[in-house]
Amino acid sequence: MKTGEIREAFLAYFDSNGHQRVPSSSLVPADDPTLLFTNAGMNQFKDVFLGAESRPYNRAVSAQRCVRAGGKHNDLENVGYTARHHTFFEMLGNFSFGDYFKREAIRFAWEFLTVNLGLPKEKLWVTVHISDDEAEKIWIEEIGFPAERISRLDEDNFWQMGDTGPCGPSSEVFYDHGEHVPGGPPGSPDDDLDRYIEIWNLVFMQYNRSADGEMTPLPKPSVDTGMGLERIAAILQGVHSNYEIDLFQALIKSAAEVVGTEEYAASSLRVIADHIRSTAFLVIDGVLPGNEGRSYVLRRIMRRAIRHGNKLGADSLFFYKLVATLVAQMGDFYPELSEQQSRIEDVIRGEEEQFARTLEQGMGILNEALAAMDGDVIPGDVVFKLYDTYGFPVDLTNDIARERNFSLDMPGYEAAMQAQRERSKEGGGFTVDYNSTLTLDGETTFTGYDQITGSGKVVALLRDSEQVPELNAGEHGVVILDQTPFYGESGGQAGDSGYLNGEGLRMEVGDTTKAQGHHLHHVKVLEGSVAVGDTLASEIDNELRQNTRLNHSATHLLHAALRNELGDHVAQKGSLVDGQRLRFDFSNPEAMTAEQVRAVEDSVNAQIRANSEVTTQVMSMDDAREAGAMALFGEKYGDEVRVLSMGEDRFSVELCGGTHVERTGDIGLLRILSEGGLASGVRRIEAVTGAHALREMRTVDDALANVCEVVRGTTENVSDKVAALRGQNRDLEKELARLKQKLASSAGSDITASAIEVDGVKVLATAVDGADSGSLRGIMDQCKNKIGSGVILLAAVNDDKVALVAGVTKDLTDRVRAGDLMREFAGRLGGKGGGRPDMAQGGGTEPALLPAALEAVPSWVKENLKA
Repeated sequence: MKTGEIREAFLAYFDSNGHQRVPSSSLVPADDPTLLFTNAGMNQFKDVFLGAESRPYNRAVSAQRCVRAGGKHNDLENVGYTARHHTFFEMLGNFSFGDYFKREAIRFAWEFLTVNLGLPKEKLWVTVHISDDEAEKIWIEEIGFPAERISRLDEDNFWQMGDTGPCGPSSEVFYDHGEHVPGGPPGSPDDDLDRYIEIWNLVFMQYNRSADGEMTPLPKPSVDTGMGLERIAAILQGVHSNYEIDLFQALIKSAAEVVGTEEYAASSLRVIADHIRSTAFLVIDGVLPGNEGRSYVLRRIMRRAIRHGNKLGADSLFFYKLVATLVAQMGDFYPELSEQQSRIEDVIRGEEEQFARTLEQGMGILNEALAAMDGDVIPGDVVFKLYDTYGFPVDLTNDIARERNFSLDMPGYEAAMQAQRERSKEGGGFTVDYNSTLTLDGETTFTGYDQITGSGKVVALLRDSEQVPELNAGEHGVVILDQTPFYGESGGQAGDSGYLNGEGLRMEVGDTTKAQGHHLHHVKVLEGSVAVGDTLASEIDNELRQNTRLNHSATHLLHAALRNELGDHVAQKGSLVDGQRLRFDFSNPEAMTAEQVRAVEDSVNAQIRANSEVTTQVMSMDDAREAGAMALFGEKYGDEVRVLSMGEDRFSVELCGGTHVERTGDIGLLRILSEGGLASGVRRIEAVTGAHALREMRTVDDALANVCEVVRGTTENVSDKVAALRGQNRDLEKELARLKQKLASSAGSDITASAIEVDGVKVLATAVDGADSGSLRGIMDQCKNKIGSGVILLAAVNDDKVALVAGVTKDLTDRVRAGDLMREFAGRLGGKGGGRPDMAQGGGTEPALLPAALEAVPSWVKENLKA
């Protein structure tokens, strides 16, 4: 049976036995902060087992896609090196929510395995919990299973959701691969989990564990089972390793073709075949490669696969090409694979391109470190540098190290990481967390939707986060009013500024933020003093507020226009609007073309010209969803929400608590300033509106006029003029390079005469007049060819900086390394450098020290030359 046929046979069997087919849930667990990824079939039923959720059925069956590649359940390092470890796998499961229990669960498992799948009964082995006499009795007396092939185990056969909550004993079914495979039965001293393979776990949830450890019987005992699809496929297809089943063999063959190898048994191919599955399905479920949380785990998976392809000889992008094979293998059951194929390919291709730019540099640093090491432990600072500078996940470095019989200095790495965290704290300034320090009842009433002035009573004053009775002239602090027109920063909109006034009192409000429902006015007391209980007049900076409103409303139109132009996958990933400009971050796997940017800008401006009314309604969250309102990224909403609609035919409908224009025409004009990458799969647009947009256009016009004047052209022919000048410049650069190459050839012949012999090794250390770092490399090659065997250090001084190139001929790299030579003498000149054993580059900032440094090279070679 093929893998897909086994999956369908399982679902059909339980479907015929009264189970509701339930589709696989997302790999990103919904409303469960305890899980990084969905890692078991029961995850989506967790609240049902806990009694917090009910379903219209009490029996269910599913094929759940799962990922174990981070957090507590992390199999990443073993993937590709063992027969059964995966980052992505499918878990077949049947579930009972207070319906049937042990007897039916065991009967279902036995019938499906031995009748529907036809597994030989004598090949099966069963385990039960040491306390579960009932389950053992059912296996022996009702199923007729031999007692001598039942093992009673303790911890391995007791399942619990957590330290508290539903739990219970389990019964596992094992398959015996045969005497030709070493290993003993479950629970025996020689059990190595290789001959006897667990294929199905039947969990009987019959207790509720309290915080003190006491277990009480559940009123409705339930069943949760899990059978790995890949494991059962290996058994039915007569192979020992999961990677030998039909699905993986298709992926491995495809991987071998795209990387250009015929080493079908290579562990690297297994890594690639496994990782394309987790990559594709994580992208489907909205995860994009990045530097935090789930995004970072995905990046680790992708870069590990890419590196293994590189190891096999892939010299171009290859990983994205496997998506088509994956679609062919799994697209029938998971149609979302086919529907999102091009998007998945785009995301993977983008990460491949980004990683390719850093892989060579990172491998160079690692190879240099390995070559310079005396022991077999890679220093922690090197591991950290690879991660921090070159984007090498630690497990990727560990992969490479393991292949070369090295290990990692993890304590040193952690120390370097902690030092960086401390530097980040020091450099990031100190911000008071008022959410943890403020103790006030109630909330501030916001009156600023309709007003820019007003009055309010002082309910609290803070100085250095401490509540105080008053603030005096010259002091900085925070004023909290019972009501205010000042908008507190939230939803991407910057807080208002302005003034708070009273009798003999004037305070400048530099910013307004929010904490625990209160608006915090950050003030400097210009004159007078203020006390708790005073009534103050509010005076917002109206021009700033108006400009902020224009930008915020334009952001909503921009979001809608992007979705219309690029597709529904576009989702807001962050925004910032203030009185100067707007910034909008959104998900998109690739850069927008100039035509797409122009189309989005035109679409927004068309809505602005339509001058339609902007409306807001307060309604329940359910009604808002029914109305099609989109929620803003990262925002929390209460039971009642504000729904903002703008544009013709409800062009944009979003939940938003910010301040906005009354009609779209108030925005005046939107001008997109830039579109660029923020992170993998996340783009950023910056734009201006109103008078700022007009000023931006005039700035561009002035710049164009200046260019026209310089090239003596007009707006009609300025492009041709600039292109002609660029062509002339390119020709001159080519001629200069030719002359420098000619200089290198002649210089190489002239300067080798100054080489001296040190312990039988020729040493050349000299400065080359008129050269630069580029031409020095050519001169180095000439010198190596001329002297045949030797150690060389060449220098050139330009603009008060020293360029250095070091070289060691191949026959001497086991005795002295160019990288060591470069680090020493670049350091003497106030700089740094490094490279390979045969070639290294660097530079310095103290040319006055160059003569002495060059003179010292022979002595250094003599001291460091190995026998």
